Amino acid sequence: MSTTTAPPTTRTIVTAGKKDDRDGKKGNRLLIWVFLAPTVIGLGLFAFLPILASLALAFFRWDIITAPEFVGVDNFVEMAANPTVRVSFLNTIGFVIAAVVIQLAVALGLAILVQSKMPDWLRTFFRSSLFFPLILSAASVSLIMAYLFNQEFGLVNQFLNWFGIGDVGWLTTGFGAKVVVLLVYVWQNFGFTFLLFIGGVSAIPREVYEASSIDGATGWTQFRNITLPLVSPTMLVASVMAIISALQIFDQPYVLTRGGPGDETRTAVMVIYEAAFQQLEFGLASAVGIVLTILIMVVTAIQFQLSKRYVFYG
Repeated sequence: MSTTTAPPTTRTIVTAGKKDDRDGKKGNRLLIWVFLAPTVIGLGLFAFLPILASLALAFFRWDIITAPEFVGVDNFVEMAANPTVRVSFLNTIGFVIAAVVIQLAVALGLAILVQSKMPDWLRTFFRSSLFFPLILSAASVSLIMAYLFNQEFGLVNQFLNWFGIGDVGWLTTGFGAKVVVLLVYVWQNFGFTFLLFIGGVSAIPREVYEASSIDGATGWTQFRNITLPLVSPTMLVASVMAIISALQIFDQPYVLTRGGPGDETRTAVMVIYEAAFQQLEFGLASAVGIVLTILIMVVTAIQFQLSKRYVFYG
């Protein structure tokens, strides 16, 4: 007795196809989560968890040795009353203003210069050499600069002596230490801003400059009315990143001056480090960190708000 298998109906085929699609989508979702898992776990353990821990610690007094003690807002009150903390924030704000202005001005000027008429090999050389300091370790660069600016045997003072200028206390006076920290930071960090401006300047059509030249526009007029408006989106990105980075300065003043002389070059991040790992006041360090984070967020929000008026997206 022979049996025959009925051919699959259209409904059976459609049902099987939908099941295969569901299985395929489940497999794709599982594969997506497998690839995302390392990043998600890493962000959770090393970013979000420390942020939550810092927020909690700001309301406790804890020195690792004893159990945490809830103190409410005492850490914030102590921070506001601490003259070292106040000076460190003032130093940080002053440093940010000077460093960002110099960094943006130097980077934009060099970007315009490099994009001017010159051989391609020379342009490539300048791009690479100006970006090179950024890939160096900030600690190692600062250590070398500490020797160069040493008052007794530094090469900078030896060079000045050739012109009859006596030894300058670069790292032993407040003004000299601030100048050295500022110069070292800007020299090492303007390379990234420089590359941003290279992209912004190179994107400006040359026809715009040629047309303005026909109308009699000079170099300064072209810079003010063409270059600045058209690179303003790049300026926004560069300034936001430069300010966020400068507000977190630590390596250069720590290695060069240890915050001295006195508190002349002590910054907010240095206070966080000293409070947490030298004085074991983790609650105070967390409170300073939260205030610094809020300051960064406020400044960034102000920049984006101002960009609506001053940034040209033509």
